[in-house]
Amino acid sequence: MVIIGGSYAGLSAGLALGRAIRNVLILDSGRPCNRHMPHSHNFLTQDGSTPAAIAAQAKEQVLAYPTVQFRADAATRVEGKDDSFTVTTAGGLVVRSRKLLFATGVRDLLPAVRGFTECWGISVIHCPYCHGYEYRSQATGILLNGTMAFEQARLLRNWTRELTIFTNGESTLDAEQRQQLADWQVSVVETPVQELAHRNGYLTHVALSDGQQLPLTALYARPPFEQHCPLPQALGCLHTEAGYLQVDETQQTSQPGIYAAGDATTPRRAVTIAVTAGTLAGIGINHDLLASL
Repeated sequence: MVIIGGSYAGLSAGLALGRAIRNVLILDSGRPCNRHMPHSHNFLTQDGSTPAAIAAQAKEQVLAYPTVQFRADAATRVEGKDDSFTVTTAGGLVVRSRKLLFATGVRDLLPAVRGFTECWGISVIHCPYCHGYEYRSQATGILLNGTMAFEQARLLRNWTRELTIFTNGESTLDAEQRQQLADWQVSVVETPVQELAHRNGYLTHVALSDGQQLPLTALYARPPFEQHCPLPQALGCLHTEAGYLQVDETQQTSQPGIYAAGDATTPRRAVTIAVTAGTLAGIGINHDLLASL
């Protein structure tokens, strides 16, 4: 059994399969999408730990099972079909596997705004449940437009009332949304964002194209993304309209014997959700193997 992607979902699946006494090889390129984040939250027993510390502890526990192996390598080619896959890696390894799990995550396509990349995951954030408590009652921006911006403002009012929407160009908010935002005292700024000024990734202010500078501590954004690994698509795995790998309740894709878990399958990007999906995938794979005996 080969797991492609050895972060939270992949390790969680490896744990379930290791405890089912399955021979497992986990391949990982070592670039989890949350590697820049200083802390992880909303994970019982790990609240406030760094992502790297959680991953290191998880890897140690998973590799305590003698049937599980971990290799720092990337899968570059997959051939075959259910019960007879062949995986080739960048390091030249060729291994056969009856089932496959892709836990390869997504790659965020960050905008060409100065300072955005340096702040991403630190003070430019995507999820209030992961980061909102740390920025509660502070000056907060929303880099979205239209209905998505409106709904994000509605949500974030639970954490702070100091909100500004940056539409980064002409607003697509309708009249009713604008009136509600005005009632909530949420400002809407249409002037394009030129720079995110920061100190070591922590925002100080937003600089606009007309020269204005607005103090800001946190900025919520939802940049577009692409699948980190092209192999599932090459194997014929269907994607949702939003671009995520389509899976069923057992985390199996549209292709028999191919499973997927983690950020590649859902917009709900949290360590706890990835861990849960990995466990479900591990259980699903084990039942699949039992059924094909």
